[in-house]
Amino acid sequence: MKLWNFDGGLHLDGHKAESTACAIRASFMPSRLVLPLQQHIGEAAEVIVSEGDHVLKGQMLARAHGYVSVPLHAPTSGTITQITEQPVPHPSGLSAPCILMKPDGKDQWAEMQGIEDYSGLDPSALRNRIRDAGVVGLGGAGFPSFIKLNPGGHIAIESLIINAAECEPYITCDDMLMRERPEEIVQGIEIMRHAVQARQVLIGIEDNKPEAATSLENEIQRLGLGELRVIRIPTRYPAGGEKQLIRTLTGKEVPSHGLPLDIGVICHNVATAAAIYRAVILGQPLLSRIITVTGRGISDPANYEVLVGTPIAELIEHCGGYQADAERLIMGGPMMGFTLHTDQVPIIKTSNCILVAGASEFMSSAPAMPCIRCGACVPVCPARLLPQQLYWHAHAKDFDKAQDYNLFDCIECGCCAYVCPSHIPLVQYYRFAKTEIWTQEREKQKSDLARKRHEFRLERLEREKLEREEARRKKKAALHKDDAAHANDGKKSAIEAALARVQDKKRNAQTPVKNVDNLTPEQQQKIAEVEARRAQQKTKNQKQEQDNKSAGEP
Repeated sequence: MKLWNFDGGLHLDGHKAESTACAIRASFMPSRLVLPLQQHIGEAAEVIVSEGDHVLKGQMLARAHGYVSVPLHAPTSGTITQITEQPVPHPSGLSAPCILMKPDGKDQWAEMQGIEDYSGLDPSALRNRIRDAGVVGLGGAGFPSFIKLNPGGHIAIESLIINAAECEPYITCDDMLMRERPEEIVQGIEIMRHAVQARQVLIGIEDNKPEAATSLENEIQRLGLGELRVIRIPTRYPAGGEKQLIRTLTGKEVPSHGLPLDIGVICHNVATAAAIYRAVILGQPLLSRIITVTGRGISDPANYEVLVGTPIAELIEHCGGYQADAERLIMGGPMMGFTLHTDQVPIIKTSNCILVAGASEFMSSAPAMPCIRCGACVPVCPARLLPQQLYWHAHAKDFDKAQDYNLFDCIECGCCAYVCPSHIPLVQYYRFAKTEIWTQEREKQKSDLARKRHEFRLERLEREKLEREEARRKKKAALHKDDAAHANDGKKSAIEAALARVQDKKRNAQTPVKNVDNLTPEQQQKIAEVEARRAQQKTKNQKQEQDNKSAGEP
């Protein structure tokens, strides 16, 4: 098969024989477990247990919170002692929320149920099962695996690439996993292929791992899976970088700021494939992983299967303890790893190596000097960036300019820092710049959200005010209408009463006088007397009126 070349890179001493001289050593039971709620890219898991709860091995302790998140499970049976902040593996030495657990020594499993025949499952059901098992990428930053297995119905996956390169010096956990457990890896690959419906599967492995490559090839042949191809690639750091491996195997370039999915490719690590096999076939969540413990500062370098949450101090003690010349404790390899401030932090899902470096074992500890603009960092950059320019802008905290030079295309491989004659820790500046940009972006998102919520609140208050005014207006109009109706009714009643009185008077005026002949003599006498008095009063009034008139004349 034709292979393509990627830019930059270095040929480094492997230092791998120290930890591959013996088989993977079995897991041991630590005295306590420290389980950070966030062990992957995305949102931290949400606690669903309480202090004092007794839990079984494999029982869910924290559920996924948000889409880019996976749950956390108990690595063994025991009691939840605390839920509090603890130091976690991080370059800055920060603390984060953790579940503290005391094992009971019984290692008693919760009920687990696997699926032997997954071929009948819908890819969506497979992804949900992988998510529920808490599986994340075990060869990089820890991106939730179920998301990378969801290309979407509108994208056809041409190639599923399995990263078995393990190019960084000292790290051999994947190498030993391929040698000893090829069946888990190959069956996990088949599950992933079914989930994404890939047309081909390419397993890229560096040619300095002949035993691992032969082991995988034999297992593929045993299972009759001729469509899976193991491809040996030249040993050159960082051949195991995702973009570099895709370029080497397919000749395709992942676009800047793009994803492998954009060119029809999905890339997973061999350890992730084994974890997916356990999740689907055995029904077991991700509870442990293979860790390389190596370096001149450790007594007994080897690969160990370690429970997630095991304190590094207990792991080192289990490996024979520190040597007299132990100087630095690094999580990861010498190129992409970071120095730990304490050995009290735990092993997490993305831990692949604990490197106990002896004095002057690698990477000169000479103090950094000013950049001399020699340009030695440019030809070794596998991402074809300008590390010198990125350094200047990151150092000046001019993050906009740093992004203009494609800062986020940097894979932090450390090649530039390795060749720098001024011993400038270039990658640290790039990580700092990325972290600051992410922090600013999160703050901006929070600010935008707060602004939108404030604007929405003002709109809501204004809307409620208008609604209240409208309600008052309608109520007032209704009251006026009722008053007018009552007033009209009263006026109408008064008019009707007056008309009734007029009608009564008319009727009374039209009523004929009763015939006096029908009256008794007494009644006739009284009527006559009344009429006489009226006539007298009338005569008297007329006379008085005449006298008054006469008195007024000259």
